[in-house]
Amino acid sequence: MSEAEQTALPRERGWWRPILALLVLVLVSTLSAPRIVVPVEDVLLLLAPATAALAVAGWRAGGRLPLAVLWTAFAAWVVWRAPGSGLFLDLVRGWSVLLALTFGVVAASGAGERFLPKALLSLVTALLLGVAVLLFVPGGLAGAVELVQGEVGRRALLATKEWQDLTGTADWADLVRQSPDWGTYAETVDQQLQALPGIALRFYPALFALQSLAVLALAWAVYHRVGRARLGPPLARLRDLRFADALVWGVVLGLTLLALPLDGWARDAGSNLLMFFGALYALRGMGVLVWFLAPGRVMAVMLVVFTLFFWPVVLMVAAGLGLGDTWFDWRRLSRHRSQRSE
Repeated sequence: MSEAEQTALPRERGWWRPILALLVLVLVSTLSAPRIVVPVEDVLLLLAPATAALAVAGWRAGGRLPLAVLWTAFAAWVVWRAPGSGLFLDLVRGWSVLLALTFGVVAASGAGERFLPKALLSLVTALLLGVAVLLFVPGGLAGAVELVQGEVGRRALLATKEWQDLTGTADWADLVRQSPDWGTYAETVDQQLQALPGIALRFYPALFALQSLAVLALAWAVYHRVGRARLGPPLARLRDLRFADALVWGVVLGLTLLALPLDGWARDAGSNLLMFFGALYALRGMGVLVWFLAPGRVMAVMLVVFTLFFWPVVLMVAAGLGLGDTWFDWRRLSRHRSQRSE
């Protein structure tokens, strides 16, 4: 990207969106129940190396060397001093470094000017390289699967113990006597805690990829607020979010694998493809909803609250809108109708 093109690009302003996104990622990874299904608990372990890689790419594009050195040193400290121990943490460390390296190389090469093509290419490349590396280490893929199973089981046991400690107190017993509905609620939570490990293991690849993609987006936003050399346009607003229509083939492939009379890894691959690409299209569909509703601040808060309480319905509707946007381009259709009416 030339200096003139960098200057012409709009610059990111304000920190409240990246900070809010970081708080959400941290909150989801620290709460007892969500922590079971979140692949990487320490978000900073993914964020710091990715931002450092962008700082190095920015330095090579004409940015500041001290910024690259500072972020690289910080990332090295985060990776080295990550809380916890064991082989699973080593696996996460390796992934964070591998993902950051591929993201930095792709960002520096200018492949796919916008963020999403760069991030998806980095993600696929890192996954392929990671699988290739695992094939040549003791234990290989089977060992990595065992590590993931052990980690998910550990978190599930911890979450169950915390919930049992809470519901085993005299105060909770008094609460149940006063209102039996709390006893029903406790049983429901127990059932959910028992079901979550199976869900986490079945959809672990998709959840892992989605979390990595979210962290890369946050790293992109953070770097372009502190770095001088631009590596691409700013992240699109939700209402303007769209991406290459060719990604619909990911949904088609997932549906095909589920429709065929296949079992085992093929069916699991189909489920994970549907979850990953379904999440992308649900996000695109949310952009279509925001576009049509054009909510003010009060309506935006109400929409967020409604999504929190009725998220399965909202996600299904948003995914349908996002997929439909591939063919109908709802927002462009709306503009044409507005222009005709004028």
